[in-house]
Amino acid sequence: MTTVTPLKGFVGTAHTRVEGRDKVTGAARYAGEIPFAELAHGWLVLSTVARGRIRAMDTEAVLAMPGVLTVLHHGNALHVETDYAGLMGMKPDPSVALFQHDRVPHAGWPVALVVARTSEQAREAAEALVVHYDQEPHDVAFADGRPDAYPAADTPVAPAVAAKGDLEAELARSAVVVDAEYTTPEEHHSPMEPHAATARWDGGRLEVVDSNQGSIWVQGELANLFSLDPASVRVRSEHIGGGFGSKGVRAHQVAAVMAATVLHRPVRVVLTRRQMFSLVGYRSPTAQRVRLGADPDGRLRALEHQALNLSSTVHEFLEPCALPGRVLYDADAHHTAHRIVRLDVPTPTWMRAPGEAPGSFALESALDELAEKCGVDPIDLRARNEPETGPVSGLPFAGRRLLLDCFREGARRFGWADRDPRPGLRRDGRWLLGTGTAAATFHAGAFPSTAAMTAEADGTFTVRISAADIGTGARTALTLIAADALHVTPDRVRVLIGDSDFGPAMIAGGSMGTSSWAWAVTAAADELRERLVPGATIPPDGITVRSDTSAAIAARSQKERHSYGAHFAEAAVDVTTGEVRVRRMLGIFAAGRIVNPLTARNQFVGGMTWGISMALHEEAIRDPASGAHVGADLAGYHFAANADVPLIEADWLQEEPNADDPIGIKGIGEIGIVGAAAAVANAVWHATGVRHRSLPIRPDRVLQAGRHA
Repeated sequence: MTTVTPLKGFVGTAHTRVEGRDKVTGAARYAGEIPFAELAHGWLVLSTVARGRIRAMDTEAVLAMPGVLTVLHHGNALHVETDYAGLMGMKPDPSVALFQHDRVPHAGWPVALVVARTSEQAREAAEALVVHYDQEPHDVAFADGRPDAYPAADTPVAPAVAAKGDLEAELARSAVVVDAEYTTPEEHHSPMEPHAATARWDGGRLEVVDSNQGSIWVQGELANLFSLDPASVRVRSEHIGGGFGSKGVRAHQVAAVMAATVLHRPVRVVLTRRQMFSLVGYRSPTAQRVRLGADPDGRLRALEHQALNLSSTVHEFLEPCALPGRVLYDADAHHTAHRIVRLDVPTPTWMRAPGEAPGSFALESALDELAEKCGVDPIDLRARNEPETGPVSGLPFAGRRLLLDCFREGARRFGWADRDPRPGLRRDGRWLLGTGTAAATFHAGAFPSTAAMTAEADGTFTVRISAADIGTGARTALTLIAADALHVTPDRVRVLIGDSDFGPAMIAGGSMGTSSWAWAVTAAADELRERLVPGATIPPDGITVRSDTSAAIAARSQKERHSYGAHFAEAAVDVTTGEVRVRRMLGIFAAGRIVNPLTARNQFVGGMTWGISMALHEEAIRDPASGAHVGADLAGYHFAANADVPLIEADWLQEEPNADDPIGIKGIGEIGIVGAAAAVANAVWHATGVRHRSLPIRPDRVLQAGRHA
């Protein structure tokens, strides 16, 4: 006999990760570590040319090497389908259709898979495989003004173009105009755990153990690719060592399934760090033009944001940089649009705050330039352009819009009132000091999800949901949410995730994971509590209910739903060496109900750290001659290390409950990076009086700008 004791209040209190002990002791096993009987290992062979055709492959010598079981390539691979609607109705990237033809569209394109009994044998054989190409001229030069750039098509994420009012007329009427171009470089995800997948057939069912951001997503894509019934495919992804948008359906999973099907034994494919630079996507470089027209007091009359990104020749991907301008500031006329140029490069993909991260650098830098021209404090300028409804959509905001509240609280804590607006005045020995600020916003949505919840005979509860914990603390958050919804303590709740057999659920992406899963878990808990009779005996197999939030989410009214934030940064610049150091940084956020302050602060600080990295360090360079990366490893691709990260403070405001959103949770995985790079860049301007419109702000660029100032 068991009873449910009314008890609430765990959401909002700090709680260590429920799987933390397993991770620090090594008991938590990742996709590349789980043992299987008769496991074989695959090693991908990547093209060394950037464009052309495969003329021949010397496979005979490789097949004779010790331990080699097979070599898969375009001449013997299984056929796969790509004509289907993938995640959220988007077409899949044909790059995952491995070995279907002899064409090579970019350097690092998979041309073969060598499978052997050990990983070492597979690697040695893969490196020995000689591939002959008919090479063709390639083009990897990304730049604004290319005549072959074209308007992007609408995506399920956002329209490619959004406009209201007469832009040119309002610009002509403006007393102050900012017209500037900004660029951001190619950036890479580089999660701590490389991508890995193991595939095997078990009793007529395909099982894939993988590291991904949505097991149900990978299940559906693999079923489509191999023309399988989704029920005959199971994807498990229990522990994931980071993803940032890169861990979707990739070449290694498809390769593992192909090899397991041919060899009738489990096959594991793990990517190397270098292979990840061409196989798992990246953030496209961007070229952006922002035009702002304003009255003398800084009130915007016109806001234009034009953005260009690259994509591959095999698939179109849009980096929606102009999104922030559509929701942040009011103006009489708005025009935001995206263009794409297709080059001989791998396909970009979603990367933490896709669109918003590079787009906010351009927009928030331009706002800072406008504040300078108008002689208005940057925070006051934003207050004068605060919209009452969606600036372009006209839709009401869901709940209070707390952007200015974030700025006010951040300004108080950071000491903004003591800031002299004139640049280049503060000095600390050889360092020039400056402070900058920028706004942050990210869409706060929820996606239909299902969850199953069981009241066990021993008085505990089991939650099953196809969620993914990519290091964000999702398991722990869902444990607290379930405990509160059930009115029990967290130690009586066990949350199982990362298994496609648990049914449809939102992926870990778009800052919609926790809100979507929490809605489904809460709905299941509410129904289960209604079915539990106080004092009644629970049968040995428990009592299980299943929720589906599709109808509830579809019934929500159309509103502007966003999280907000304000970044503050202090930068020190050595004008003799060009070195830039961020000395301190503060972020204040309004992101709904914070489930677990411990892991939430980790997410905010992680995003802000990446903003520093984006502003000062990260830049992948392509060699025009080879079309490949220069330094495709963590020695050549530098990101912020411990020594680069200053004191970072992150905090949040309490939000009032919103009747339109019964859960009250907004995603926090991405808003921490939005605007962070702009705050650093604006601080560098305030320190030196020199504006940097291209990231990263490298020492050589600081020195060169100083010479031309």
